[in-house]
Amino acid sequence: MICRPALSRGSQLALRRQGAAKLAQRGFAAAASPKPSYEPTTIAGVKVASRDDNGPTTRLAVVAKAGTRYEPLPGLTVGLEEFAFKNTQKRTALRITREVELLGGQLNAFHTREALVLQANFLRDDLPYFAELLAEVLSQTRYTTHEYHEEVLNVIHQKQAKLDAAAIALDAAHSVAFHTGLGAPLYPTPSTPIASYLNENSVAAFAEAAFTKGNIAVVADGASDAGLFKWIEPFFKSVAAQSSSSLSNAASKYYGGEQRIAKPGRNSIVLAFPGAALGSNQPETAVLVGLLGGESAIKWSPGFSLLSNAAAAAPGATAKATNFAYSDAGLLTIQINGSAAAVRKAAEESVKALKSVVEGGVSQENLVKAIAKAKFNLLSGSEVTGTGLVHAGTNLIHGGKPLQVAETIKALEGVNADKLKAAAKTLLEGNASVAAVGDLHVLPFAEELGLKKRIPTQQYSATSHLVKLAKMTFAWKAAGITYNRYLAVAARAVRRSLKEDKRLAAERRGQQELRFAKWSNGKQGEMRNLADANAQAAVESAATGGVA
Repeated sequence: MICRPALSRGSQLALRRQGAAKLAQRGFAAAASPKPSYEPTTIAGVKVASRDDNGPTTRLAVVAKAGTRYEPLPGLTVGLEEFAFKNTQKRTALRITREVELLGGQLNAFHTREALVLQANFLRDDLPYFAELLAEVLSQTRYTTHEYHEEVLNVIHQKQAKLDAAAIALDAAHSVAFHTGLGAPLYPTPSTPIASYLNENSVAAFAEAAFTKGNIAVVADGASDAGLFKWIEPFFKSVAAQSSSSLSNAASKYYGGEQRIAKPGRNSIVLAFPGAALGSNQPETAVLVGLLGGESAIKWSPGFSLLSNAAAAAPGATAKATNFAYSDAGLLTIQINGSAAAVRKAAEESVKALKSVVEGGVSQENLVKAIAKAKFNLLSGSEVTGTGLVHAGTNLIHGGKPLQVAETIKALEGVNADKLKAAAKTLLEGNASVAAVGDLHVLPFAEELGLKKRIPTQQYSATSHLVKLAKMTFAWKAAGITYNRYLAVAARAVRRSLKEDKRLAAERRGQQELRFAKWSNGKQGEMRNLADANAQAAVESAATGGVA
């Protein structure tokens, strides 16, 4: 460092001017800090949530209640997704493509189990055009026959063919966990007869029921409130307020169970448990997911997470923990992919790792790492991957409010080792949902892993009221009746079942004395010969017209 007295007077003045210039630069007003959470409001009957980060680009999405949970027939959600941004009443698909490319924008359509998302990414000043385009797609899309057969159906078949073992296992885990609703697969399986359910008319009817103001939410990231108020109201007034048909709103119910699917090629197993729903106050679930982890964020290191260490014991296997949060339910999954032997070994080690949290607890260092990982997943999901945008819209269309980031981070910081241990214990003591896809000769059953599962309804539980017959126990004793009553019932059954000639032959053979008594008004009469008693019964039956 140069000593100041060694500098000339001119050099000292130059340094003073340079320092003053830096101070002047710091004196300018800084840009307003971005809002960490989406702010909800309602514009012209449409639920809107926005967050302005003062950046040069904007993400605008319409989140509609049209996920696979709400489709009345298989394939309608993916059919509606593939019709997005095609021909409308005002624009052709070619015109939409050229206009968006000239503006440098991006269009995307995808769906989750609860929502269908139409998203546009563009420069901040182009908000009016893309707001109008999204509203037009909702209310004026033309569901034409030739587009369905030539484009939409082909894309659906391609996506069916691309379903791998991991996707099938995840769908199977949801199926055994929730059965219907959330249990519907994200994409129809190749064996699903979609031709019986799917056509352009059924897709149009589903769009009419789903694309109403009560079933959609507009979420903006990087747009000002003034801009949204200015353009949402005039463009979205064309969206119907309600529809003549309604969507199913049945509440989700967790069941649990096991499903095994034989499939050549790759292998996958999913161990699923009840998780945290959207908006639920369960920060320990997010921290537990961070502790289980599975994917290393550091090169050349498996990381600290329990699943990454479990997968390291089974070369060729990968494991990952995820909490799928829905509006009224959640599913915490541990998914393991790889060769059959590696998947089996990693599954065993994963369950041991989960049990170690209950039995041995969590070290303070790993707890700090897990909380930090949960916080990073929360913030990066909103800023980078866009899941926060989808979750905000999903909350709005189900009557909730967007995630409050500051409150959630504070709750995550309050998680301790005891809460984490209790959360892991709850998972192990509850009913698991296990789905295995691949080589079923090698892949383990849930019981082999030490997981509990719900007893199927067609089987009887251990507390059944059925009476187990002891060895050498007579039927009349097991039935709880006297021997005389048993003979009376048996004789009556024989008389009614045999034809006349066979009945008479049977009576001739019954010359031996048996304890038989005719019952009248609950009283037992005298003992009589079987043949005589049957003869009298035949006379009485003939007199009454054959009515016993």
